[in-house]
Amino acid sequence: MKRLLFGCKRRMLPVPWILFRRMAPAEAAKNRKAFGRLDDDQRRVHHFVVRELPGMAGPMGPDFVAGALGMDSARVASIMDELERRKLFLYRPGGRDVEWAYPVTVVPTPHRVEFSSGEAIWAA
Repeated sequence: MKRLLFGCKRRMLPVPWILFRRMAPAEAAKNRKAFGRLDDDQRRVHHFVVRELPGMAGPMGPDFVAGALGMDSARVASIMDELERRKLFLYRPGGRDVEWAYPVTVVPTPHRVEFSSGEAIWAA
């Protein structure tokens, strides 16, 4: 049986499967449009941040990302600015270090995720 729940405040509400099937293609097209415009460097930075943020004890700065990816620090900072400006993936309070990279965050939330590797992080 297929079951879909939608989180609304502190409740989980069932969504009829037929409604989901009708909405899914439009949402997928919207996501393809938004994500398809990322260049290779933008994708590399985003994937790195999402993959490595769970292992960090705190926010991740552009210098760390640049060093790990062998990229120019200014270029990484520019990419982070663009990703955040477009509200696609990153949130950086103060405009420097990433605290949130969908779907993970180093800021405590009600949602906690544990990986099979033992790493644990909060979910956005």
